[in-house]
Amino acid sequence: MSSLSAKQVVAMSLGPMGHKTTTPFDLIFSDVWGPAPMFSSNGFYYFSIFIDVYTKHIWFYPIVAKSYVFSIFYPFQTLVERQFSCRIKSVKTNWGGEYCKLNQFFQTIGIHHRLIYPHTHEQNCTVERSLQHIVETGLTLLRKCSAPLRF
Repeated sequence: MSSLSAKQVVAMSLGPMGHKTTTPFDLIFSDVWGPAPMFSSNGFYYFSIFIDVYTKHIWFYPIVAKSYVFSIFYPFQTLVERQFSCRIKSVKTNWGGEYCKLNQFFQTIGIHHRLIYPHTHEQNCTVERSLQHIVETGLTLLRKCSAPLRF
């Protein structure tokens, strides 16, 4: 009988990582990137993204601090309800400190808050790849147009 490593046991217990959704806004991934090595001209050090798993559409919100995630979620939720005439059913986050305040809000309005298990990159890879892509694309565009990194 062979022994399994802790990593193998965690991977086996999580099951398949595919997220099945049947309609837009069944599941939203969210995460925050930052702090940036330098702030933007408007004073932003961070940005938050919301990814709809069904459509793969990404909403990007620059923020001054991680604590601003709560203040940008409400406008995002309003946009979804007004523009798409539907409600967000669940949001999946890494349970960073910026999402603690949102958890109570989610319970109040009936949004299921799913959590990513700690140290399981497999569960967070969609949002992490998106964050990396946004940062690399922005840096590439700045470099290509010979713009300074800060302007």
